[in-house]
Order: sequence, then structure tokens, then C-alpha cells
Amino acid sequence: MEDPVRTTSLLHVAQSLRTCATGVREHTDATLRRIADVDRAVCAFVDEPERTERLRAAAQDVTDRHPAPDARPALYGVPVGVKDILHVDGLPTRAGSTLPPEELAGPQATAVSRLLAAGALIAGKTVTAEFAVAAPGPTRNPHHLDHTPGGSSSGSAAAVAAGLVPLALGTQTIASLIRPAAYCGVVGYKPTHGRVPLDGVLPTSPSYDTVGTLTATAADAALAASVLCDDWRPERAGGDRPVLAVPQGPYLGLAEPEALTAFDRQVNALRDAGYEIRTVPVFDDFEQDAFSLFVVNLYELARAHAGLFDRHADRYDPRTAEAILQGRTAQESDYTDALKARADFRDRLADATHRHDVDLWITPAATGPAPRGLDSAGDSVMSLPWSGAGLPIVSVPAGRSAADLPLGLQCAGRAGEDERLLHWARDLESTLSALTA
Repeated sequence: MEDPVRTTSLLHVAQSLRTCATGVREHTDATLRRIADVDRAVCAFVDEPERTERLRAAAQDVTDRHPAPDARPALYGVPVGVKDILHVDGLPTRAGSTLPPEELAGPQATAVSRLLAAGALIAGKTVTAEFAVAAPGPTRNPHHLDHTPGGSSSGSAAAVAAGLVPLALGTQTIASLIRPAAYCGVVGYKPTHGRVPLDGVLPTSPSYDTVGTLTATAADAALAASVLCDDWRPERAGGDRPVLAVPQGPYLGLAEPEALTAFDRQVNALRDAGYEIRTVPVFDDFEQDAFSLFVVNLYELARAHAGLFDRHADRYDPRTAEAILQGRTAQESDYTDALKARADFRDRLADATHRHDVDLWITPAATGPAPRGLDSAGDSVMSLPWSGAGLPIVSVPAGRSAADLPLGLQCAGRAGEDERLLHWARDLESTLSALTA
């Protein structure tokens, strides 16, 4: 087997294909070979017996539709992975479950249609935790195959880290993009909540659920975002270097010592590079905030699965079933109270952001490096407050653990300022690259 770690730049692949430096059929066949060789061990993609025939036909179709190089769309001929909770015409949606696929069928997701309109090829469905909740699939971390790749967008992160595709769609409710990106040493991008349409996506918790991307670099993420996000405006990017803030309070103490030591190195590297970094008191009662945020999540999960769970409870993984049953114990009044508490939490965070003139909040992207074993996808708490606030988030690679596993830096921007977040992420990524080398 070839080396299971080999990221590929989306920008490079897209430019090479648009300019004919690489042929679409040639690149498609190379993608199929890489999947055949490496994915037997990594298990990033859902099995698809007819993948070769389907993907070659799609490559021929996109070549026929776009013969002129100067008129080719942004992702012409680029193979992408799609998390298996997004509907793709012609491919079943199984969501990592054993439920009958016809129970989960639906119209193609707008996010997928936007990729196809931009010339992309769907390389296949990527593995997800069951219904994007808590029961991991078979995917392994390409950096260390006996470690988790994270969840629930596990297959998407591993597919990019293993060089199977340069772009994969994932989703995030709490930490399902950012954590696997950190564990697998790639860039994870969660847009502002609502910036990418959610139609055609199996719901987990609709007031949190967000379609995002896994790529090799922040510049790659910006290219993908320009295709996926509503009202994307490149001119919004730019400006002076951002003011960075480290949240002071009990929240950071939930990270493991190794993650905090690495975070200190990351902060020092950024400060040495000239960044202004402020320590800002926030999340004073994080335990209560977290409780309210999780009540909303579990209540909405239970409602999203009401009919399916009633019909097929015995086919759910016990961990997924436990989360649904926990959500069912919440009353509507509990949910209403939790929504009010979440609104107050968002207001307090926004107030701290503006009062201290913060552009980006920075934290460890996960509580530590990827744990050994595949039974758990890791802890979601580092992304909880930023996802709970609906903010745009990006994780960039930022060093390695003592066991030579990737670590990431999480950056949360202001709501709606995704263009600026991804623009700034390029320099943050470059500055921190020495820690990863």
C-alpha cells in the first residue's frame, strides 16, 4: 500500500484540470487507483461497486460540456467526497446506519448541486458516524491507523488527509468538522450557520447543523466556500491583521495538558510573528452554558428522528438511541428555556467580542490529539461554544503531539464574516506551519 498520508491542494488540482495540464480522464483514473490502493486500510469512502464506471462516465460528461479552457467552471473535473448524510442523485443515503436506504431518500442537496454546477465530480459518499451523532464508522486516521479520525465527518477528513480527494463536504452540529480536521491534519471550515443551504441534508439539530468543507489548505477552503456559500463576496476579505483573543475562564481548562502546552506554543509563535493577542474573560459559567446548548441539540435530534426511531428503534446503534431517548425526556418548556439561554449566551459572547475589539477567537481545535482506538470519535467540547453561537470556524494544522499525531488551532470569527476568516486563516496557517514541519 502507498503512504496513507498525502494531501493534495484543491487550488492546484482545479487549475491543472481547467488549463488542460492534466486531463480529466487521467486524473479520474488516478483518483480511482488511489482509492483502490489506500482506502482498503483507511475506509474513508462508503463501498460502491460501480464507482469506476459511474465516475468515468461523469468525467466524460463534464469534459463534453466544457470543451473551452477559458470558460470552464471553478471546480472543473475535481473529484470530491460527500458525507453520507447529504443526498446525491444516483447514490443511496445510508447515514452510517442499517436502516433501509429508501427510508432516508430525498432530493439532492443544494450544496451538492452547487459543486456539480461548478464542474466537480462526486467521487463517492464518505463515511459518517451513524446519523452524524455518536457511533463511529470504520474510518481510520491516515496518520496512525489505530487512532480515530474524529467524527462525525470522519470519512471526509480522512479522504482529504489520505489524498483520495482534494475536497470533501462534511457537516457540523457541535464539532463534526473541526475535530476530525485537527485529528487528521487538514483544514476544516464550518461556515456561519445558515450560510450554506441545508436542504437535502439529513437533520441532526437544525438550529446548529452546518454544511462545511475539509481541504488541504485555507486557500482551498476559500475556493470551496466561494462555490458553496450564499452571497459570497471576495471583496469582503482583507483588511489589517486580526486582533486575536484567548478566552480566559474554565472552558480552556477542559483541554488536555498536551493540547494546552501546544496551544501555548501556537500563541507564542503568533505573537512572535507580530499578532496582537488579548486574553479576554468569557464563559464564566461554562457548565451551565454547555447544558443549555446540549438541551437544544438533543431535543432537536429527538424530533428529527421521531418517525424513523419509532419504526426502527432496534436498528439504531445503542449510542445513537441513547442520545435520542435523552432528547425525548426534554419537555417543550425545557427547549424554550434552553433557546432563551442560548440567545443570552450568544449576546454575551457578541458583547465580549465587540467590547474587547476581537476579530478572531483562538483555541485548541480539540481537547488533545486523536485518541487510540475506533470506538470513540473524541470530545466535542472545544467547538461547543462557537458552534452554539453559530459563528464561522476554521481549524488549521498547528504542530504535532509527542506521539506524532496532528494538532490544530481553532479560529472563530464574527457571524457572517466568513470571507475575512478564511483570508486571515491563510497567514495563520503559514505562520504556524513551522510547528508542523
